[in-house]
Amino acid sequence: MSTTTAPGAGRLTVLHARYLVLEALRTPVAVIGTAFFPALALLFFVVPQSAVADDPPSATAAAAQLSMFAVISVCLFSFGAAVAEDRSLPWDPYLRTLPAGATPRILGRLLTGLVFALIGIAPVVVIAALLTAATLTPAQAVLGLAALVGGAVPFLGIGLALGYSLSPKAAVPIAQVILFPMAFAGGLFLPPETFPAWLDTLSRALPSRAGRDLVVAAVGSGDLALESVLVLVVWAVLGLGLAGWAYRRDEGRRFR
Repeated sequence: MSTTTAPGAGRLTVLHARYLVLEALRTPVAVIGTAFFPALALLFFVVPQSAVADDPPSATAAAAQLSMFAVISVCLFSFGAAVAEDRSLPWDPYLRTLPAGATPRILGRLLTGLVFALIGIAPVVVIAALLTAATLTPAQAVLGLAALVGGAVPFLGIGLALGYSLSPKAAVPIAQVILFPMAFAGGLFLPPETFPAWLDTLSRALPSRAGRDLVVAAVGSGDLALESVLVLVVWAVLGLGLAGWAYRRDEGRRFR
């Protein structure tokens, strides 16, 4: 039985991912925001500053920070607002009653998030390579991608929790309220070295700062403190736990 079940589950996962990607592409504004906002931030705020753009460690760190922002944005919107929107449509309850279970749908959504995360990261990488002194070895590129995945876990949980708890009208503004303060206070727009002491202290307790530090260290442009790893783990556990609670709560309300 296992030889026939696994391929079927794999095909269902790919079909779900394909459907979700095509559905998202029908709203070009969302795709443009994901793909171009981090790149434009790099182009307008980093490239003109020769002190940053012409210094390899600083330019690489700036590109890494904005890549983390792109991934966080995908987590909060692709797994938050998009899930909330899907729950409001008749198609989603129907899918959740099918015998295939939740695994293909969840994996399909994860693949979709990966696609849009790559869409968001790619322009940042291209601009950094062409217009700044940023450098990256193949090993650092692999470590950087792994660090982006690790830094995204808390926000994946938060996004899913929003999606399974809120209506679409509430999920979008709340995702925005979470995204931009977290990004600013986490040092994704400005390096934390420029923060006043009180903001730096607050920043160190945030998952965005911990993710930023992880990615910057992975690409060789900074050091990683143990406290950043601990903060990331704690937020990951909290986020995924909250997502699990929200999913079970939604199941109990809609399908009991």
